Amino acid sequence: MLIYKWLNTFGSYLILMGRSLSRPDRMRMFLKRYAKEMEQLGVDSIGIVMLISFFIGAVICIQMKINIQSPWMPHWVAGYTTREIMLLEFSSSIMCLILSGKVGSNIASELGTMRVTQQIDALDIMGVNSASYLILPKILGLITIMPFLVIFSSTLGIIGAYATAYIGHIISPEDLTSGIQHAFNVWFIWMSIIKSLFFAFIIASVSSFFGYTVEGGSVEVGKASTDAVVCSSVLILFSDVFLTQLLS
Repeated sequence: MLIYKWLNTFGSYLILMGRSLSRPDRMRMFLKRYAKEMEQLGVDSIGIVMLISFFIGAVICIQMKINIQSPWMPHWVAGYTTREIMLLEFSSSIMCLILSGKVGSNIASELGTMRVTQQIDALDIMGVNSASYLILPKILGLITIMPFLVIFSSTLGIIGAYATAYIGHIISPEDLTSGIQHAFNVWFIWMSIIKSLFFAFIIASVSSFFGYTVEGGSVEVGKASTDAVVCSSVLILFSDVFLTQLLS
């Protein structure tokens, strides 16, 4: 019975995505909403990305220096491990998990409120493809802005590590720079960006599905918002395993 429910939900999701990814009826209106969604979903998230990335980069550098550094290891190991952790996992996967809570709940609540107040029904009555009109700008907007947030997150993490070097004197700036530059692989940046594109699609599409298909009142809107965040987070973790194996 549970498997049947999952398959039914997955089928409904695929049908909704088929409607959402169709060509917009009015390109000018679509571009306007596309720019608005990039600002609402991406630009408004820069503050939390900046705050979390800076302090996580600082904490990672401190932990690596205190718990891993030994007389048998080069002094640049803390800087090297900080760079690898920020690039390979935190800035792409963990940051997207955090954003799924902020962005995902926002999308699900917005569409769920529109559903229960019959605004979506009004669009359907007017002959507008409500799925494409409401969901497609969110998906493309988040996919467009997410790579910039990932790069921004990695940069702020490195800055946080330098803050510990200059302010906390945990590691010398020279050793930190040597570690950050050691055996640098440009592909890691591209791998982080590619993973973030998939995660952005998961966050936007899954959250839009739960919000768009709400049935009931305000209580169901809250439940849909919670389900959207939980489901997006689980799918990000599952896909992270396969993408890491595929891209490594």
